Amino acid sequence: MKKTAKVHAVADHPEAGEHGFGELDAHLMREGKHPRLYEKLGAHPDAAGTQFAVWAPHAKAISVIGDWNQWTPGVSPLQPIADTGVWQGRVDAIGRGALYKIHVTSKHRNYQVAKADPFALRHEVAPGTASVIWTIEDYLWRDAVWMKTRGQVSDRSAPMSIYEVHLGSWMRVPEDGNRSLTYREIAPKLVDYVKQLGFTHVELMPLTEHPFFGSWGYETTGYFAATSRYGTPEDLMALIDAFHQAGIAVILDWVPAHFPTDEHGLVYFDGTPLYEHPDRKLGFHPEWDTSIFDFGRQEVRSFLLSSALFWLDKFHIDGLRVDGVASMLYRDYGRKPGEWIPNSKGGNEYFEAVELLQRLNEAIGREQPDAVTIAEESTAWPKVTRPVTDGGLGFDFKWDMGWMHDTLTYFARDPIHRRHHHNELTKRGMWAFSEAFVLPLSHDEVVHGKGSLLNKMPGDRWQKFANLRLLLAYMYSQPGKKLLFMGSELAPWGEWNHDSSLDWHLLNEPSHRQIQLLVGTLNHLHRSQRAMHELDCEPAGLHWLDADDAEHSVLAYERVGRDPNDRIIAVHNFTPIPRYNYRIGVAVPGVYDELLNTDSVDFGGSGMGNLGSVETSPARAHRREVSISLTLPPLGSLLLRRRS
Repeated sequence: MKKTAKVHAVADHPEAGEHGFGELDAHLMREGKHPRLYEKLGAHPDAAGTQFAVWAPHAKAISVIGDWNQWTPGVSPLQPIADTGVWQGRVDAIGRGALYKIHVTSKHRNYQVAKADPFALRHEVAPGTASVIWTIEDYLWRDAVWMKTRGQVSDRSAPMSIYEVHLGSWMRVPEDGNRSLTYREIAPKLVDYVKQLGFTHVELMPLTEHPFFGSWGYETTGYFAATSRYGTPEDLMALIDAFHQAGIAVILDWVPAHFPTDEHGLVYFDGTPLYEHPDRKLGFHPEWDTSIFDFGRQEVRSFLLSSALFWLDKFHIDGLRVDGVASMLYRDYGRKPGEWIPNSKGGNEYFEAVELLQRLNEAIGREQPDAVTIAEESTAWPKVTRPVTDGGLGFDFKWDMGWMHDTLTYFARDPIHRRHHHNELTKRGMWAFSEAFVLPLSHDEVVHGKGSLLNKMPGDRWQKFANLRLLLAYMYSQPGKKLLFMGSELAPWGEWNHDSSLDWHLLNEPSHRQIQLLVGTLNHLHRSQRAMHELDCEPAGLHWLDADDAEHSVLAYERVGRDPNDRIIAVHNFTPIPRYNYRIGVAVPGVYDELLNTDSVDFGGSGMGNLGSVETSPARAHRREVSISLTLPPLGSLLLRRRS
């Protein structure tokens, strides 16, 4: 790059118009409604050089530093645009691939700092912290068919089984320093694997740029940049494209709740709390040691709104899983009495964050109607998945953390005691259809000393595997969409470690390979049997047959499709004691086939069951005139359907 590169004010340059920050942009940004600030702020190269723009209203001077000016402040200055708080300018003879930072001299105490560009499309590979001038318009997408029809996949009546992935630890290359696979390297392997197992969606843990790998991406510095750890933005596009061509939807974890305090990032950007709230009782997260966005500041709202739409617009992402929603909704989240500021009505609700989330979901519904938003929300906040016009937050789905907690608590109990805790399974009926839920068995449940799913289970080796098979079948037969963290299908003994590959060697052992087979079978049934997904979010989708048999620790219910004749009977035995001649009332006489028996020898079970089918008899049970008499295998699940 040339040290003598010239700098211009944008207005002085004939090519400035395309990305110039104008009056309408300033108005929308100040209204908190600018949907695509990334088209105006950041670095935009062309044939002659690069245009830069940055929001820093409390700066005294702004300049761009990089190799071309030996990282010297003041050589390539930007100029303020009226009273907008935006600084803008062009630098000749530098372009795509050049490293740069924004040097800020603040009005406050002459504070000076070199910052990464908040709107950069690419950053240096960590531990480097510079931004990279880049463009993302040249990638040739091949997913046109998918994009035209993906609205069918996002419908609440469609099957949704999600494979949650941390890209850096799904598979590694031990012969090359145990490095992670790149976006391009992982694409054929991961796409083929997810397709073979029958998942409908993949959820990628945050791929926005982040300085600390151990944050798993949840401490973001680059809200418009795909992490360079695995390649270029185009490489990530190729991965998403490959998923789409295989018929798999892609959800991206997105983190609007907080950001890290690394000096090169958003914190104290122009010498003042700009992106974060100025009061630490609202602007600092004591549990996570991170900064909290100023949710009421309109320019910050435009920043976050633009980031969300950026991934949907430019990367063809099919949905956003919004992290930390609960921490946004409450001013006292993670705080002790006296450490938080009540709202204008004296309560703990964070009204400004509520409005931001509503505005976000409305904008996505308007700009990208086929995309979905999923809230990680762990409280009883009402109407999370109801329309904003109905006073809701406007999300499409919400994680059912209550189901996850109660279910795993129950399964950790010795089966001899489970009859005393039957309500841990049944009390979900009080809220199961209050929202549109996703049932998550996520990464958070297999780290920090919580143990793997397999190791949570009581009993000897056989009982641990049987309990895990039962847990998986129970989840898949419950109303709600499904999410399973990567590696859970391998039944690992140890917790997830982000610095290592998954335990692929376990597939050499039949018991682990059989769990993988069960997950694939459950995904197939979830997709192929309409009763198991069509009414996931509606009360009509579940008919209880017997919720009260605590003495035997048995649950029995029907999943029902839109056609009331489309029914699947699910019966679960949560003890290691077989139950013989267990009678279940059914709606229609006939032969009922076992679609699934988790005690099948194919899945590592003992082979106890009903020889594949059972016929009704005229014995009344569960308020019905005919019934079937079943053998319930130990720690086993049965799924049955009437033969047509």
